[in-house]
This record gives sequence, C-alpha cells and structure tokens, in this order.
Amino acid sequence: MPKIYPIGGVKGGVGKTFITASLGALFANRGKKVVLIDLDLGASNLHTLLGIKNPQNGLDSFLDKTVQQLESVAFPTNIPNLFCINSLHCSMEIANLFYAQKLKIINAIRKLPFDYILLDLGPGTNFNTLDFFLTSNEGILVCTPEPTAIENSFRFFKTVYFRKLKQVLKRHAFESAIKSTSINFTNPALKPSNIIEFILKYYPDEERILRKKISEFKFKFIFNQFRQNLDSRLGNQFETICNRHLYSQFQFLGNVSYDWRVCDSVFSRKLYVNKYPYTQPSIDLKKIADKITNKRQSASLTSLEEFSQYRP
Repeated sequence: MPKIYPIGGVKGGVGKTFITASLGALFANRGKKVVLIDLDLGASNLHTLLGIKNPQNGLDSFLDKTVQQLESVAFPTNIPNLFCINSLHCSMEIANLFYAQKLKIINAIRKLPFDYILLDLGPGTNFNTLDFFLTSNEGILVCTPEPTAIENSFRFFKTVYFRKLKQVLKRHAFESAIKSTSINFTNPALKPSNIIEFILKYYPDEERILRKKISEFKFKFIFNQFRQNLDSRLGNQFETICNRHLYSQFQFLGNVSYDWRVCDSVFSRKLYVNKYPYTQPSIDLKKIADKITNKRQSASLTSLEEFSQYRP
C-alpha cells in the first residue's frame, strides 16, 4: 500500500508547495517511487517549483475521461523516481468540484502504484480541501510560527477533525441521534468531548467503533520559515495542546528555518534541497523526511480510561 500524505495550510504563502516538492525530492533521492499531485485547484503552480514550464495531460484529462487511469497522466520530472500530476489545464471552475468528481479523484489516488503520494492542497477549510486532507489519516499541516497562524492552525485541525467525526457518525447511524439533541456542529464553542461523551453515554455498545476510528488519526504539522529568535519549543507545545484537546494523535515533525535563498530557488526553477543541500533548511527537511519514513507506530487507545487522558 502506498503512503499518502496530504499537505495543507490555512492560508496561502505558508510554503505548502515548497514543503511538498522538497519532501518528494528527498524521498525520491532515497530510491522511493514518488508522485506529487497538485490539488491546489484553480491555483496550480507545483510544476513551476519542479522547473516544468507547461505540463500537458494532467488531472483535466482524467476528469474528462480522455484517459481512464490517473497513473497515465503522471509525468516524470528531472529528478529520478519523482513524478508529478498537475492540474494546470483544468477549467476555471475546477475549485468547485462536484461530489462525484471528488470521490473519483480520491479513489484513484488510493490506487496509484507509488511508494509515496504527496498531495499539494489549496489553502483554507472548504469541503474539497478538507476531504482531500482526509484522503489518508496522516495529513500534514504547514504553518508559520506566528501566534495568529498557530491559532488558525488549531482551528483547521478542529474543523478537519469534526469533518471526519461527522463522516464516522453518519456511517454508523449516529447522525439522527445527534440531530435530535442540542449538539450543533456549526457552533464554534463546540468541543470534540461534547460529541464523544454523548456517544459514550447513549451508545455504549458502539464505543469501540468510535474509539478505533478516532485512534486512526495521526495528524502532523510543520512550522515553516522559522527564525532564530523564536522559541524552538513552540512546536512541541502546540503538539501538547492538540493532543490535550482533541481525541487523536498529533505529531510535530519539526521546524524549517527561514532562508532568503528559498525565493532564489523558486525564481531559478530549481528545487531548494538540490540547489542548496547543506543549508539549515535542507538539513531541517531531511530530518523531517527521516521522521516520516522511520516513524514509530503508536499504540491505539484501548480503553475509556486512556480516552480520558486527552480530555481538556
């Protein structure tokens, strides 16, 4: 089975595409077969970072059935083992996918014959972005270390968490019961514990299903453009907050240091990690790639008592 890592961000400009391309190149340099998929629909630019001026036959050809297999539009880059699927030539309305189109893309992604599949997502929390982020249980959020960005990142995690929780409840016939209560998913003050405690109280026999689904979440995040004057413990502190307030597993992958040469590499259309392999940001990215590929499997939560340790 391929490892799928959707890479998102709350706002544009945080470096999602930079992180996606860099990690893809690092995995490919280690002999893994990697494909990068540009799902920043309507604002495709992943190909530019890879030094490709005008790619042909991308996601548009798959959606209009010119090709039957998504794999057919994956083109090789100038880096061995690294492939890309672009969305450059999709229509201007591509950002507003029909539900059936979204499912078609997600199902096709899961069948791709690659070792690693990295999804470069658009910014924000629209339903398309959230559902692409949930293509696997190991989505990666890229954010900058400013207080406002961290606050927005927690809101992103909370939103994607509720999106997944609603899907679980719907599939297991909890939705009608939820609607009959005062619980309102659109209430910004709603906590995950409100939903969990309701299920445990009124559906104790289904608690095992819910516990299993929640324990599968292994969300990750990266602080990009990290400057020297900032507290290096910031990421670990944010990880603790997420694990305390949400019933799942969150992992801080690391800081990627700020370097003005990142902009230079974009202008030259050469990947930063290849052009400047011995700089601090490249070292940071290699450590993150190591953490992803050598990650330890965390034990699933196995009891209600273990649930309680994550309660606010």
